[in-house]
Amino acid sequence: METLLSGVEQLFTLGTMVSMLLGVIAGVIAAAIPGFTITMAIVLTLPLTFTMAPLQGVATMLAVYVGGYSGGLISAALLGIPGTPSAVATTFDAFPMARSGQPGRALALGIWSSFFGALVSAVILIIAAPPLAMVAVKLGAWEYFSLIIFAMTVVASLVGKSMLKGLMTGLLGLFIATVGADPMMGVARFTFGSDLLADGFPFLVVLIGMFAVSQLLQEVEDAEQIKQGKRLINADVSFNPLTAMRETLAYPVNLLRSSLVGVFIGAVPGAGGSIANLLAYDQARRASPTPERFGTGTPEGVIASESGNSATSGGGLIPMIALGIPGSAVDAVLMASLMVHGIGVGPRLILDHGDLVYGMFTAMLVAAAMVLVVCLFSMRFFLRVTDIPRSIIVPVVLVCCVIGAFALNNRVTDIYLLLGVGVIGYVLSKLEYPLAPLVLGVILGPIAETNLRRALMTDEDWTLFFTRPISLILLVLAVVSVALAIRHRLRQRHAPAT
Repeated sequence: METLLSGVEQLFTLGTMVSMLLGVIAGVIAAAIPGFTITMAIVLTLPLTFTMAPLQGVATMLAVYVGGYSGGLISAALLGIPGTPSAVATTFDAFPMARSGQPGRALALGIWSSFFGALVSAVILIIAAPPLAMVAVKLGAWEYFSLIIFAMTVVASLVGKSMLKGLMTGLLGLFIATVGADPMMGVARFTFGSDLLADGFPFLVVLIGMFAVSQLLQEVEDAEQIKQGKRLINADVSFNPLTAMRETLAYPVNLLRSSLVGVFIGAVPGAGGSIANLLAYDQARRASPTPERFGTGTPEGVIASESGNSATSGGGLIPMIALGIPGSAVDAVLMASLMVHGIGVGPRLILDHGDLVYGMFTAMLVAAAMVLVVCLFSMRFFLRVTDIPRSIIVPVVLVCCVIGAFALNNRVTDIYLLLGVGVIGYVLSKLEYPLAPLVLGVILGPIAETNLRRALMTDEDWTLFFTRPISLILLVLAVVSVALAIRHRLRQRHAPAT
């Protein structure tokens, strides 16, 4: 208790509160810009924390971290473009809801869902960090591969009207992930001697191209609407946060389940918010009595995706604090910040610097509350985006996408890839091929390949995938998930006949 009070006392100072508030604002704005990721925002914040006290510096970056997970909602709902990779599934229902004339409702639901997801993850982080970390560290390459196989079953829920088309785009995503350098040996694959493909397709470039550039191309199809100054969304921009809070809490099981999925995925090193976002959405759709409403603007989809990705913020800190293992690139930057201040990160962190750790726990709760307040007060301004004519907003967003793609690796070739992928995404969407399975394949493909090869290099006995208990459980869940998806499809097919 004395350690907890010491951490709280260090945290609640004027300087720390001001820097955290600025961090939250920066995180929300950075994540709302298509092409600018949370990792970019955290990296840019790191040098500013060198002159701060250790807790103040880490609390400021945690504020950017938590704010970023909520900020990606804004462009996902208003533009149909995920501001961050962890907001991909948010576009599935938030954007249709906004297009149907309820942009304020979509944003309000997302804000409250993000808040409750971050709140749940912070509470679990405080209570169960060491035991959850011990579970996460026991996962070997076999368990990681099985987890990715289970995550890939999400494709069955994202295939749209045609399962065949969805599976085809999912396989295309897996193929795109193999282009470039081999993740284990560094040998070039499927580059066809082209320098343009030598470094492969960066995930962020594929994400922005598929969702952003293709969406922007669809927005400028009608030249008459551009000339007439038509807006992206013609709707009432009313914003009712209290109504949205009651609507969010009307789905407590969905909210809690999605948050727990986010915490678990966050605690698994290397998984991240993009997987949690999709997996939480998938589980909500499967458990819903009306799964056919998902993708049309249902509040259940917005709640699941946003609470799932926000909960990874606390989950990612679990292996870092308890074991010194970063759960994501953002957690690695947080570790670097602690090391700059001479604080060793590892199993003894809680014992040697208990006040700092409890201060970080409290900072997560404070950051979640700050994000809620900042978003509730600023969303009316973000909703003014709906008043901007397409002739202005489309080129501005496109420039942001190009800058984001270039800033990833400072390569001009990434801009060419971005535009090429965007055109492909546009063609696929016009042919009614779902884009989400393709992006999922690009995300999960390299992780699955790396862990499969790592497992077989460690031990050539392939039966270990089935004899290791956790790996077996995950594979069984994957089979059950596919079986349930097929069963649901068959029921849908025979429903009109009956």
